[in-house]
Amino acid sequence: MPEPHVSEPIRVLVVEDEPVTAEAHAAYLARVDGFTVAGIAHTGHEAIRLLRDSREGRTPPIDLILLDVNLPDTTGIDLCRSLRASGIEIDVIAVTAVRDAAVVRSAVSLGIVQYLIKPFNFAAFAEKLQAYRDYHGRVGSAVVTDQQEVDASFAALRTSSSADLPKGLTRETLDRVRVAVRDSPAGAMSAAELAAELDLSRVTARRYLEHLADTGIVERAGRYGTPGRPEVEYRRR
Repeated sequence: MPEPHVSEPIRVLVVEDEPVTAEAHAAYLARVDGFTVAGIAHTGHEAIRLLRDSREGRTPPIDLILLDVNLPDTTGIDLCRSLRASGIEIDVIAVTAVRDAAVVRSAVSLGIVQYLIKPFNFAAFAEKLQAYRDYHGRVGSAVVTDQQEVDASFAALRTSSSADLPKGLTRETLDRVRVAVRDSPAGAMSAAELAAELDLSRVTARRYLEHLADTGIVERAGRYGTPGRPEVEYRRR
């Protein structure tokens, strides 16, 4: 199974009309591993100018837009339409208080990869960004090898709140488990290995790994070559 593509930090353009909120989002970004702030724009016009400068090589590249839907000179949805019409292909995470279903449908149709509703705390913000980072790492190579890899790439974007987790599981520990499996040298871990690395009981480690397998983030496989009954390992997709 090919390893996820490893790249430079993801450069993010923050587009938000409220200066205090824009700075807060930039500060949040600085706390999430694998991301760096490429710039801040307070209007749609300013965002397009910064993106064009990036695309034409006058400034470093921009990989992702953190986009408010309500801007003083346009809407985030219309801004995305303008970018697509101009041939500017870039991933977008919408950050907004708008809960209108029509806006959500438009966001999906324009390829906006995540939709984060205000107000939110850092944990919710980091969860979305970490999911995007996993997705970005998987699709960073020139080709995908098979259907499983495509499915795993899209699965990386799916996140759920702690309320959606099975009883007794926490989002913080689940993220640690995902990172441990992702970064393991062999690309796979058993429950015993995970328990030792994260100081969990073997039963608890297995519960987290089984949850990741059930949601398609990892896959189960038999580990052979050792005496006794084959051990189950959990491989990153």
